[in-house]
Order: sequence, then structure tokens, then C-alpha cells
Amino acid sequence: MSNEDEVAFSECPSCVDVAAHSIIKRVPQGEGEDVLVRCSACSFVHKIMIRPPKPVMVKTTLSDGRESFGVQIEVDEDEEISIGDMFEHEEITWMVTRIDNDQSRPEKVLRASKIFSMWATRSDKTIVGITMTSGEISESGKLECEPDRVFSCGSIINFADSRWRIRAIHTGKGRTLNGSRVANEIRRIYLHPPNREY
Repeated sequence: MSNEDEVAFSECPSCVDVAAHSIIKRVPQGEGEDVLVRCSACSFVHKIMIRPPKPVMVKTTLSDGRESFGVQIEVDEDEEISIGDMFEHEEITWMVTRIDNDQSRPEKVLRASKIFSMWATRSDKTIVGITMTSGEISESGKLECEPDRVFSCGSIINFADSRWRIRAIHTGKGRTLNGSRVANEIRRIYLHPPNREY
């Protein structure tokens, strides 16, 4: 098979449009290559220079529950990062929650090389505050679970080696005594003994 049997799609400087190109010759250049191509639409011959993107380090604040710490995340300089993007770091999944440009202003999407700082929260696990009340005694604890785990008021759960009934759920916008919420929407769950009458 000759090189010209290979096809690449690229913008043609003559057509000024993306078109199929047959490959005439490949020449390695460092970690990339120069590719001589012929446009299938107008037969114009030109060179495409393919180079791997350079890595850049993005200053990132990672938040895991109430703990936050700064790290440097390596990203290709031409990669576009958006709010809500997910990435892996040290075997943990994180979600981008804020991106700032070099003016320290938030952006919804930005090329990695233009990011001044970035924030992300752990998205494979979430930590929910727990208040256990039995009679006059209340104790606090934390529950680590999947962000999409559903908790329902009135349901029975096992926590701290005991069975409890979910009395109320607080989302940060207010407390509810009925309905269901997913863990990543919940600030605190209030538990009472399962046999307590209301």
C-alpha cells in the first residue's frame, strides 16, 4: 500500500475548507512529524506539521469534604477545560468547579495554557454530616458514600453500629421532614432511634 492510499482530513490553504487529503510523504520531526499531503478537492500540495502539545502545570485547589489542598495538575497546553469536567488525580475522581483567567476572573471554559488557577471537588465520594439524637443525647458523625446515593426521610439506615430512622435532611437551603435527596445535595442528616414515634 502506498502513502497515497492513506487519507487525512485537514484544512486546505487553497480551498480554505476542511477536505480529504491523500498523504504523499511522512517525515519524523522530534516527537511529531511533517506530512506532505495533496488535497482531494483541488490537488493543492502542502505540508501539515504535527507536533504533540506541550504539557503545562495548572495550579489547582482540590476539595475533599472540608479539607482542601493545592496541587499542580499536568495538562496539554491546548486542552480546553470546562466547569463540570471530570479528571483523575491519585486514583480519585475530581470535578472542576471553578476556572480563573490571568485576571483572577471566573470563566466557564478556558484553554489550559490560559488558566491562572482552578478548583475541583472530589466526585467519586462525598461526605455527609450526621447528627444522631437519642433522648436528650446528640452525637455527630460523618458518612462517606457515593455522591448519587439516595437518602429518604423516614427510612431506616445502619450507622455507627446501630439502626436509625432518618428524621430530617438538611440541604443547606433548609431542612425537610419528607422526600428524598441524593448525597451530594445533603449537608446533614438527622437520625433518631427507629422505634421513636413522632
